[in-house]
Order: sequence, then C-alpha cells, then structure tokens
Amino acid sequence: MVTLALIDSAVVLAEPDTEGDQRRTLGGPTSVENQLERDRETRGQTLYEISALKSWFDWKEGLTEKHGFTFATDYIPLAFEASASLDDGDDDASGAVWRAYGTWELFGRGSSTPGKLVWRVTDAHSFSNTSPLDYSLSGIGNVSAFVPVHDDSGSKLANLYWHQSWNNGGIQLNAGFFDVADLMEFYPLTDPFTTFQNLQFLTGVGTVPLPSAGSLGMMAAAWLSDNIYFSTGVVDTNGDPKDPFDGFDTFFDDKEYFTFAELGWTTSKSKLYLDDVHLTLWQVDEREEAGTKDGWGAVFSFARYLGGKYLPFIKAGYANDGSSLLEKSVSIGIGYQPWHDQGIGSLLGVGFNWGEPNPAAVGPGLDEQYAVEAFYRWQISREIALTPSLQFLKNPALNKDEDQIWVFGVRLRVAL
Repeated sequence: MVTLALIDSAVVLAEPDTEGDQRRTLGGPTSVENQLERDRETRGQTLYEISALKSWFDWKEGLTEKHGFTFATDYIPLAFEASASLDDGDDDASGAVWRAYGTWELFGRGSSTPGKLVWRVTDAHSFSNTSPLDYSLSGIGNVSAFVPVHDDSGSKLANLYWHQSWNNGGIQLNAGFFDVADLMEFYPLTDPFTTFQNLQFLTGVGTVPLPSAGSLGMMAAAWLSDNIYFSTGVVDTNGDPKDPFDGFDTFFDDKEYFTFAELGWTTSKSKLYLDDVHLTLWQVDEREEAGTKDGWGAVFSFARYLGGKYLPFIKAGYANDGSSLLEKSVSIGIGYQPWHDQGIGSLLGVGFNWGEPNPAAVGPGLDEQYAVEAFYRWQISREIALTPSLQFLKNPALNKDEDQIWVFGVRLRVAL
C-alpha cells in the first residue's frame, strides 16, 4: 500500500509513514513546515541532477537529525508583459523575492508532544517602476493582484512563532508572528511561487482581506476524527512585517482583528489538501486609521486527486464589506501531472475565474471581470523550477478602454 506526499504541489508516490501522517502540520503547502517537507523530499527522475550539491543537502539533513534544526532558502525572480495597460500604467513588471525559512524543534523531539520555533524572513525587490504586486491594479486595471508577495518593500519578518502539538499532531497551536494565508483555506495549487500567480486562484480567491505576513496572532487546530479537522485563529490586522514587534502595541491597544474558523474533510490525514472539502468563515474589524470597514464572508473549497495525475478544484468566495478586492468570486480548474508515472515533478495547471469587485474596497458600479490562467512548472532539477504562464483577462474592471488583456509571465525558483 502507498500514500501520497506533495512535492512542490505535485504528487509522487511515497512509502507509508503512519507517524508522519499523524504529525502532519494542519496548514497549507506554503506553511514553513510543509514547504520544508516538500523541499526535502526526493523529486524522483528530474531532468538533471546537480551532484555537486549533494554534500550540501546531506549536511542539512545532519543538522536536522542531530539538533532538530531544519532550514532552506530560495530565490524567485519573475517578469510580466501585458498586451495593453492603463494610460499611465506600465506594460511590464518584474521583481524577485529571496526567502530563508526553517524550524527548530527545541522540546519533545521524537515524542508525541513536540514544540518548535518556526521562522521565515524575506526580501522583496522590484526591477521595474511598478512592482509585480501593484501591476494588476495600477498597471493594467484588473481588480486582483499577481504573486501577492512580490512587492518592493525590502526585508521583512514573515514568520516567527511557536508551534506546539499534542497527541502526535492531533491538536496543534501556533502563537506569534505568522502569515495567516499559510494556515487557512488551503488547497494544493495555492503557492504563488510554483503554481497559480493570480490572487483569484489563491487563498480566498480574492474575497478575503488577509492581514499582512508577520502579524501577531494565535491559531489552533485539531483533528476531530481521522477525516475531519477544525481550525480557528485571531490575527492583528495592523501588523507590519518591517516592524513586527510593534504588533504587541497594535494587538493589545487597537484591538482590530481578523478572525476565522474552518471545518474540513479529507479522505485521510496523508491526503490533507489533496482530497479536501472545507468551509471557511471569516470576520474582520473596522480599521480606524486605515479607513477600512468591518466585514465578514465565507469561502468554500473542493479539491480531489484522481487517477494519479489529475487534480480538479472548485473554489467560491463571498465578502460582505471588509476590504477584500472582490465581493464574489468563483474559480474552477485542474492540475495535471503529465510525467507522474516517471516520478517527475512537473505540473500543468489551468483555471477560470469569475469575479465581482467589492464596492467597499474599490468603489461602486464596477463591471464583473473574468480571468483564465494557465501555467506549466518545469521541474528541471531538484533545486530549479521554471514556470511560464499565460493569463487572459476579460473586462478588467478598472480599465474602461480595454475589453481584454493578455498577460505573459515567467518565474524561476532556485531552492537550496
């Protein structure tokens, strides 16, 4: 019998690991713990093997085995080119993000109640006048965001929290500074570095006003049975990853929070976010200084792994006020692994989205808009993935001069 493990959001066959299934982190593929696990897994028969790096990975494995310290780093440059733009917008955008991330299991290593420190620092920089994050809205007038973390904000603390688990992962608690998008409303194709890049196909499908990374908060999760999980959390909406420790003042003094609760079902713990159905409810407080309204909403998500190669998904979101870009959004699509039987981690994805802009955030009277995105992640080696993409945007809501826009993008990820 075999179980399934995610490798950069692609699935390969792996030997069963009952203890690993029990202790699997209740988070998405972009959470630090799950990202590290995907980075560590053997990717099988990639096109090339960089043998010179074997000693580097062996040394890192030794750190984990001897000291419980695991870390990785990656660099992700990307570029976009559009067929049209706003009168004062740019046709292109480019930038890069460098990340270093890891965990340090300080207590209970090897026991049923381990505790670990989880951390991630990033540096985002733009090569163009308009950053990739701002490019969708201010460059071409589409109410969305492309690769939400590719801005020009420089160095930031994205994660610094304590992860404690009990009963072999049956109950889990995170407390500290984290990115709530890593820990709620997840599905396999939600990594903007290696899968879809348009926010309309990522966490919340554009209808959730997610706090910034590095926000102070607490999140608890538990397996209610072998198939059902529940998670809930509260996060400061005024967190600033460039000055994260100011979050103690804003969390306890301003008391402006983002809260969520999620109930999900999966066919087994080893297939968390592969075979998954969940409903997420959220609420956000009014932010006095930022001038945003309070609001609430819900997101439904369905994903199913079929035939060893296919991953169809359906996601739908609704927002009542708040500061999300979209008020209503529905995305459907599929992921396909053409070389799965050869163990190669390459992945093709295609998605379609319908979205209705949120008048509370971007103004009233805007038209509905549509988006189609296709990408192909070419896993060249264990360390290197190249991902070209193509988007077709119909009726970009903030661009009255263009009925349709094509956007070509390319991303490179180098992970060590």
